[in-house]
Amino acid sequence: MDGNSNTLTREYLDSLRIETRYMNAVVPDTAFELFGERFASPIMTAALSHLDHDGQFRNARSLAEGARDAGCVLWYGMGPDEEIEKLAATGARMIEIIKPYADRSILARKIAQAERLGLMAVGIDIDHAFGGDGSPDICSGFEMRAVTTQELADICASTRLPVIVKGVLSRYDAEETLKAGVRGMVLSHHNNRIEYALPPLQLLGEIAEVTGGEVPLFVDCMIQTGMDAFKALCLGAKGVCIGRPLIAAMQGDPEHGVRDYLNRARGELAKAMAFTGCRDLAHMDPTIIHHA
Repeated sequence: MDGNSNTLTREYLDSLRIETRYMNAVVPDTAFELFGERFASPIMTAALSHLDHDGQFRNARSLAEGARDAGCVLWYGMGPDEEIEKLAATGARMIEIIKPYADRSILARKIAQAERLGLMAVGIDIDHAFGGDGSPDICSGFEMRAVTTQELADICASTRLPVIVKGVLSRYDAEETLKAGVRGMVLSHHNNRIEYALPPLQLLGEIAEVTGGEVPLFVDCMIQTGMDAFKALCLGAKGVCIGRPLIAAMQGDPEHGVRDYLNRARGELAKAMAFTGCRDLAHMDPTIIHHA
C-alpha cells in the first residue's frame, strides 16, 4: 500500500454495505435545503479551481451552468475576481472557497466581493496552508498561511454570509472551528494533500458528536456516485461534493455533461433511498450502513 489517501478513501467507501428495507417504503424525495434555499439534491460540485488557463471561461461556465441546470449548489475554489463575477452571473447558487492567503487583505477583499455578488456562503480552505515540504504553500504565486482560531472568529464576525471551513479531518479542528463560529464544515483531505489521511467518512460520526448538529457537515474526496452520497448522508453528512468525475463529464460534453452527471447521481441516490425505506433526507438512518 502506497498510503495514497484517495486510494484509502475509495477502499473505505467500498467497504460499506447497505441493508434493504422494502416494507412501507415510498418514492423518496431528494430535495435539499441549505441556508434557507431549496435544491433538487444534496449532491453538489466540489470546489474545483484552475479550470481555465486560457482566459476563455469555458470549463468554469460548463461547471456552473451544469450545477444550475441540475438544481444543485455550485462550490468553487480559487479564481480571479473576474471569474467569480462571471460564475455568479450564470445564476448558479454558489459557495466560494477561499485560500488562506498570507496577505489577509486578499481574503477580506474576496469576502467583500462575495457579499456584493450575493453568493450563498464563503469558505476558508484551512488545509491549503502548507506545501509538500511543510513550508508555506505557494499557490498561483500567492503565499498561504495557517489560520488561527481568533482569525477565523474575526472572519466569521466580519461578514453577513455563512462561513464554512474546508479541510476538517480531526476532532481538534472541528472543536476549534466551531468555537470560532463557523456555519459549516467540509470533511476533506483535499485530494491526497497528505498521505495516509483518514477517510472523511471514517471520522464523520466523531465530528458529528463534536458539532451536535449545530452546523451542517459536508463530505468530499472520492465521492463519485449517488450510492457514495447515500452512504455519507446515512452516516450524518448534510451534503456531498463531487469533483474530478465532473471534470471528465464536462470534457466529454461541455454543454450537458455536468448537468447529466449530477442528474444521474441524484437518480442513483433516489434508488438507494427507495430500496432502504428512506423517504426523504430527514429520514436517513445510520443503521442501514454496515462495515464489511
